[in-house]
Amino acid sequence: MKDVKLNVEQIDADVLCIGGGPAGLCAAIRASEKGASVVIADKSNTLRSGDAGMGNDHFMCHIPDVQGELPGFYNKIGKMSQAVSKIFWENAYDLVKRWDSWGIPMKYEGKYEFAGHSMPGLPKFMLHFSGQNTKVKLTKKAKKSGVNIINRVMILDLIHDNGAVTGAIGFDVRESKLLVFKAKAVILATGKCMRLFPQNTGSLFNTSTSPINTGDGRAMAYRAGCELSDMELNDRWSGPKYFARNGRGSWMGEYKDPHGVQIGSGKEATSHFYPGLYEDYQKSGRGPVYMDLAGISNKDYEDMKYWLIHEANTPILDFFKGEGVDPRKHPFEFMTYGLFTPGGINYNEKCETPLSGLYAAGDEFMSFYIAGAAVFGSIAGESAAAFAVKARSFDEERTQAPVVKAKELLEAVLNRTDGATWQEANSAIQQVMADYCGLTRSETLLTAGLEHLRRLKKKVSQVLMAQNPHELMRCVEVLNLFDIGEITFTAAKERKESRQHHHRVDFPFTNPILNEQRLVIKNENGQPVPEWRMRA
Repeated sequence: MKDVKLNVEQIDADVLCIGGGPAGLCAAIRASEKGASVVIADKSNTLRSGDAGMGNDHFMCHIPDVQGELPGFYNKIGKMSQAVSKIFWENAYDLVKRWDSWGIPMKYEGKYEFAGHSMPGLPKFMLHFSGQNTKVKLTKKAKKSGVNIINRVMILDLIHDNGAVTGAIGFDVRESKLLVFKAKAVILATGKCMRLFPQNTGSLFNTSTSPINTGDGRAMAYRAGCELSDMELNDRWSGPKYFARNGRGSWMGEYKDPHGVQIGSGKEATSHFYPGLYEDYQKSGRGPVYMDLAGISNKDYEDMKYWLIHEANTPILDFFKGEGVDPRKHPFEFMTYGLFTPGGINYNEKCETPLSGLYAAGDEFMSFYIAGAAVFGSIAGESAAAFAVKARSFDEERTQAPVVKAKELLEAVLNRTDGATWQEANSAIQQVMADYCGLTRSETLLTAGLEHLRRLKKKVSQVLMAQNPHELMRCVEVLNLFDIGEITFTAAKERKESRQHHHRVDFPFTNPILNEQRLVIKNENGQPVPEWRMRA
């Protein structure tokens, strides 16, 4: 009989950043610059955790000296009316200069280079930068700015009351400690939501972006009363077959069919406008689709390898080298990877959520990739620091109940000697999502799947077991995924049309009336409720 007890510790700060990726680190740096005391809680280690942990090579921005004045640039790419888009384009270059001053090389061979990830006829707006050690440099800058970084801490839930957030409850993933964070403002920056849908190889961790990003921020924000948007509009990435990693835009070859015939009018245009290319060729028997590097020059090949390294694709290059394979002589297959959930938390141009004292940034929703994480992370930090000056004091008495509840939940999972492992529970939800809410959706499938998921969700909360704090972290991730899964099912049932990777066989058309509308999911008495809103 196990009898694990969690010791309770309290940590105080003006601003708590949950997640130590580029958004969380930039938020913490900016809040500290504005005079706030700041804590970052990261469930891994800010040096290498999350999507940017092993690198990134492209930063979306506009640089006047290279691309002309901003109004002219807008005219070429299509004016974006949303306030957040305007704020992004106006601030991205400032972050380029700040990052460069912090030791992140934003120039290539002495100049700004815009290349890759673009469409024919449109200006290039992805700045190539040497980002393999981006998070190492941001962590160093955060520490120099006085930020208190606490690694290996999983945040379970937000502390909230009457529409205001005043902290969070977490636990150490290596020791038996429950951590109560007392904060005047909280910033969510936990990244994307992976591991909800199965991936192509069956491995839980062979995902196109970081598998430790499991929608934690979305789930805890939803439970606290925030609204989530576009949760049914899933996305997919593509790349080398069975090696699920982003980097499609860094490969410089051409797509070819098995007979060596080029597919499409160009690599970038084909992969963006026809994301189901590889899968369609496979299903129709015309595949596989190959990446052919035979036509590129030696300089282009060396440049390509350089950028692949900075976008965390070192393992596949090492594999080619170890197997004695020259990819310029041996075309290799590409494929479409599994679904993931890009929808997320509603927040405005100041990164404010509807909850007082709660902010969000980065891949919690409005991405703009790593550049968006930098821009809106910084904005979130500035907003949170300003709010902290006038925030109400932490109410010790009102935190007692949520702390007791969290302690009971976590200790119950740690003390079970018989039950389900997190791997079994994660595989179960992936199976339900794939069978009933995957690439083929309908009213009957979604209704049946939602019923199965809710039954599993109830059971999982009663039988999950963990042998140590690390496994406890995985169990909490899975519980978050069940919340996200229920929300996704609810939204998919409500959207009675087909759009992007949301394909309803009973509603195969795209409804133009919904082009300017956003599907929002609200938490009403613990149940997800859909509501349509006009896009801001």
